[in-house]
Amino acid sequence: MNSGRSKALIAGVTLLVLGAAGGFIVVHPASAANQTSQSPSDAPRPASALAITGTIETVHIPATASNFAARDAEVYLPPAAVATDVPPLPFVLMMMGQPGNPDASYIGSVLDTFALTHDGQAPIVVVADQLGDPSVDSLCLDTPSHGNVQTYIEKDVVNWARANLHIETDRVDWTIAGFSNGGQCAISLATKFPDVWGNVISASGTTFAGTESEPTVLADVFGGDQAAYDATKPATLMSSTHYPDTEAMFTVGADDSVIGPPQKALSAVALDAGMVTSYYEVPGEGHSVGALLGGLTKAFDVLAPRLGFLNASPQP
Repeated sequence: MNSGRSKALIAGVTLLVLGAAGGFIVVHPASAANQTSQSPSDAPRPASALAITGTIETVHIPATASNFAARDAEVYLPPAAVATDVPPLPFVLMMMGQPGNPDASYIGSVLDTFALTHDGQAPIVVVADQLGDPSVDSLCLDTPSHGNVQTYIEKDVVNWARANLHIETDRVDWTIAGFSNGGQCAISLATKFPDVWGNVISASGTTFAGTESEPTVLADVFGGDQAAYDATKPATLMSSTHYPDTEAMFTVGADDSVIGPPQKALSAVALDAGMVTSYYEVPGEGHSVGALLGGLTKAFDVLAPRLGFLNASPQP
């Protein structure tokens, strides 16, 4: 695929793509092969005269399989999604932080900008609720104490998206993404369900369920069984599984001294597990909205060729 996009470093930011030798290089050696041989989206998507911005809609996703008491989701539709004769678009499932709401405005603003240089086209996004109660960390697991969150995301939300949205079906075009608590959920589900998710974005994500209250989670949720708890952690899953065709983007605020070091370490684990792995630090940001927006912006720039988007002229 001729992506029309350079992967060179951009002035004023730090974009590090982890290399097999353990240093930092601009392009991971596996990236080109994965992007050209696996994606069905080798042809440029057609141009169309469209609105400048997309739309956001609130939707109720029935918890048919999970019975999880989720709040309503929001769906972002890029300008091209409402045009006629447009092919299916890539799909993103996004989750926000805790406490927080399933708010599509942040990723929507990023993808509106993306669409300006891609003929109005961008992924279609569902921002789903992985919390239920915004004051509670659900752990993104199926547990007696917090409900069947994993089943809700992987079955109810995924099945709803397949049935209701004009999206691609190939896993290469599917991305699971999240910010903070949602980033933990994203990398956890990407490592558990690589047949569903071809790409993952962890924007300032915590690195495993219950990071901030590990002793309590160990006691209350896992009954003190450390091995059972560890088995749910992405680093554990990646240590025993090879991911030859998953692209992972880890981002963090450059000034985030709490999330940054473990996020960077987890990106190295992902690399060792065979993922095409990028790590990006948003300059001048801590654990902030700026880190979220900057991280998502860079992530979609990096993923654009894999998702079949070629550079195009901005709309007038």
